[in-house]
Amino acid sequence: MYVKPKKALGQHFLTDLSIAQDIVDALLCTLDKVPALCADPCAGSESPSGAKRKYNVLEIGPGTGVLTQYLVQAPDVKLELAEIDDESIEYLRAHYTEFLYTLQKRDFLEVPLEDIFSEPFAIIGNFPYNISSQIFFRILDYLPQVPLVVCMLQKEVAQRLASKPGNKAYGILSVLLQAWYDIEYLFTVDENVFNPPPKVKSAVIRLTRNTRTSLGCNQLAFKQIVKTAFNLRRKTLRNSLKLILGTPVSKQADMSFVKEFPQTDMLNLRPEQLSVDDFIALTNLLTALQ
Repeated sequence: MYVKPKKALGQHFLTDLSIAQDIVDALLCTLDKVPALCADPCAGSESPSGAKRKYNVLEIGPGTGVLTQYLVQAPDVKLELAEIDDESIEYLRAHYTEFLYTLQKRDFLEVPLEDIFSEPFAIIGNFPYNISSQIFFRILDYLPQVPLVVCMLQKEVAQRLASKPGNKAYGILSVLLQAWYDIEYLFTVDENVFNPPPKVKSAVIRLTRNTRTSLGCNQLAFKQIVKTAFNLRRKTLRNSLKLILGTPVSKQADMSFVKEFPQTDMLNLRPEQLSVDDFIALTNLLTALQ
């Protein structure tokens, strides 16, 4: 049975099995190091009843099962799939039904994720390039449930997510994700290992929930301030914050910035120069002024 890659779905099927194995290994080697995925972190690999613990894993866009074939071999993984391509689902049913708990058509961007797993779960997948940002915004909506993500996506997007302050690639998703996750750029994948080959290189990254349990600020305001600042990324904060405050930055605000950030003139900085902690402090300062 042949599954035709569909441009409308952003499908580029990975053909190099060694890379597929490396992606799966990047997930498997981390599962027991993420406390949220463990029903009993103190019980080692066994549950209190003595049964082998299962780690919940959701694969996004399995396609022809290049990752699935290795995931189903892991005895400690309870695997679920999110796939919207009818042809891929038919292929997966023909090859992996006996290994999978359920196999039904699911749109990751639409289905309530709590209907798939009631407990925390890891995510793995070769993300379609055309919806990768949407996938990450969806993950942010389910922070407590998703402590670990291993994925392949467009190299430029991967670099952006893992980028640090001061880098031009650093942007909205860099800040929003790094507020909650430690992000590792693992390796680059060339175009010629896909069918059909994409026009860009790909990369594999790993996101692991950090120890932050609260931002310590208004989260909606934090998100809005980050988005507004980066939508005007060539402007200094002094100019872009006019849209946030609704009025030009006042002398009171100027004095508050000087007091809050004595080592630098924050208003003369551009958004890519601010760390996550800077944006948190900025959010607290601006909400206090409004």
